[in-house]
Amino acid sequence: MAGETLQVYFLGTAGALPTTNKNPACFMVRRGSDTLLFDCGEGAQQQMMRARTGFTVDAIFISHWHADHYLGICGLVQTMSFNGREDPLTVYGPSWIYEFIDYVEKISKTRLNFRIIPSELRHGSVVPFDGYTVRAYSSDHGMPGLGYILEEDMRPGKFDREKAIELGVKPGPLFGRLQRGENVEAELPDGEIRVIRPEDVMGPARFGRKVVYSGDTRPQTDGEWVKWARGADLLIHDATYDDSERKRAAEVFHSTAGEAAEVAEAISARMLALVHISSRYTKTATHIQDAEKYYKGTIISPDDLDMIELPFR
Repeated sequence: MAGETLQVYFLGTAGALPTTNKNPACFMVRRGSDTLLFDCGEGAQQQMMRARTGFTVDAIFISHWHADHYLGICGLVQTMSFNGREDPLTVYGPSWIYEFIDYVEKISKTRLNFRIIPSELRHGSVVPFDGYTVRAYSSDHGMPGLGYILEEDMRPGKFDREKAIELGVKPGPLFGRLQRGENVEAELPDGEIRVIRPEDVMGPARFGRKVVYSGDTRPQTDGEWVKWARGADLLIHDATYDDSERKRAAEVFHSTAGEAAEVAEAISARMLALVHISSRYTKTATHIQDAEKYYKGTIISPDDLDMIELPFR
């Protein structure tokens, strides 16, 4: 795991309506060799080409059934099939996922070369991957909806090379076995064979990285999900409006930038990305200012096609 990259591509950061420089919601996470999409609004294919990510996607997670969050799937799966994809594609989402995939397959006159597998998730559902999981949690958007938490497994502690050598372990393959959690045998100068355990030379386990995507939602600063999301390296949160529109945000089940910041503070996030910006705004300086009143961590308002790479802590 130590060498796995974790990159987040902001392919679409607009609100319900696209603008000349912002597309509907679409966020790509590349973790090692895996590529996941969180929401897939219209125009996702063009954004993937502009970002030069290619169309290799291992799974898609849909937050809710408003069209700006899923219309891009229809064209994307056709392109995947045209390009020769044969591996199944799982699309996860809240209730109505089975009907949606049925419609996607029915509106096409050509048969796809691969299966689309719908999978319904609920609050607390966990999808395991190699080295990490994606957990779903309920959002507050006036309809069935989910946010998602991508969390890496715990990492082994730091390897104490000098201590291992002191205990008689020769540099080489035995070091790797210890770091993988295996006991090894070391021969001492007097010929005695000693069993060296990983805990003899490894520090305490370390947390992996964590990315949280809220989907469209009202701010949620308490509840079970806060425990799951706590300590996130990145929170991608709905910030449709600035704080002057708090009343409007509540009426339509969205969040303001300040409310998104309150969530970031509640879960002790290390970075906050403000997304799903309403088309009424041509700049987001006010969003940033509003967020800074409630949260002291790093705040960004990413442009479409921005990419950030999250390092290990």
